[in-house]
Amino acid sequence: MGEQEDRAAGRQRTVDVYDFRRPTTLPRQHSRVLEVAFETFARQWGTQLTAKVRLKSTATLEQLSMQSYDEYSASLPSVTSMVLCRIDGSESRLVIQFPATAALSWLSRMLGGSTDTAVPERKFTQIEHALVSRMVEEVLEDLRYSLGNLLTQAVTMDGVQYNSQFAQAAAPSELMIVASFSVNVGENHCAATLAIPADVLLSRLGDVNPTVHSVDNEALVRTQLAQVPVDVAVQLTPAPVTPAQILGLAVGDVLPLPHLENRPFDVTINGTRLATAAAARHGARAAAVIVTTEEHQR
Repeated sequence: MGEQEDRAAGRQRTVDVYDFRRPTTLPRQHSRVLEVAFETFARQWGTQLTAKVRLKSTATLEQLSMQSYDEYSASLPSVTSMVLCRIDGSESRLVIQFPATAALSWLSRMLGGSTDTAVPERKFTQIEHALVSRMVEEVLEDLRYSLGNLLTQAVTMDGVQYNSQFAQAAAPSELMIVASFSVNVGENHCAATLAIPADVLLSRLGDVNPTVHSVDNEALVRTQLAQVPVDVAVQLTPAPVTPAQILGLAVGDVLPLPHLENRPFDVTINGTRLATAAAARHGARAAAVIVTTEEHQR
C-alpha cells in the first residue's frame, strides 16, 4: 500500500524548468550595490513627499528581489495605480506602483485637505492625473540620481493603469528588479513597489562594481596602500614638562625647548621620524625643504 502511494505521489509531482542563462536570484555583490542605490532613492522620495504634503513622510526599502513580470503582477492588489514609464532603448516599461487611495490622500493634503478623510479607491480625475504626473516626474529624477550610472537612459511617464492584471509593462517571463517600500505619510501607511527590467540594470552592474581577478594580491595591496593619505608633521624636538607647569601656564610665559637653533626640524608620521627639513617658503605659503632622510626596517 505504501509503495502504491509513493508511485501515485511521484506521478503528481511537477518539475519547474530553470534556465541557468537567466538566473532568478541576484548575486550578492550586485544585490548590495542595488540596495544602497534604492535606499538612497527611498530617502529622496521621503524628503520629496514631506515637502509636498507638508507632513513628515518617510520611505523605507523593505525588500529587493528579482522576479518574472508575471510573478510581480500577481503579487500586486488587483486594483491599484501602476504608473508605466518608458525607458529609451527598451520595449519594456518601468513600473511605479502605489495604492490609488494613498495617492489621493497625498493630493488632498497638497491641496489643503486632511489626510484623515477617507478616500475611495477610484481612477484619477484629469486634475489629479496632472498632479500625479508631476509628482512621478520628480520621483523619476530622484531615481536617476540615486541609481547614477546604472540608469543613464531617459525615463518618461507613459500612462497609468488601475488593474494589475491588465497592465502590460513587460513580457510575462521577463525578469524584473523589484524593490518594495514602506511609505509613511503622517499616521498613514502604505506599501509601494518599483519594478525595473533586469536587463536595463544588470548590463551595467559589472561596470559599477567590477570583479578583479589577479594572482598578485600583494602587489594590489601595496598599490592601494601607496595611495592612502597620511598626516605628515614638521616639528621641533618635544620638551618634557610636568602637569604643574601646564596648569600654571599664563600669557607671556616662556617654555624653553631642547631644539637647537641651527638644527633642522623633524619630519614625522604618527610619531616616527622619517626625515629632517629646513624652513623655507613656497610662493605665499610656508614650506619645509627635506635635508636628510632616515631608513627604517619594514
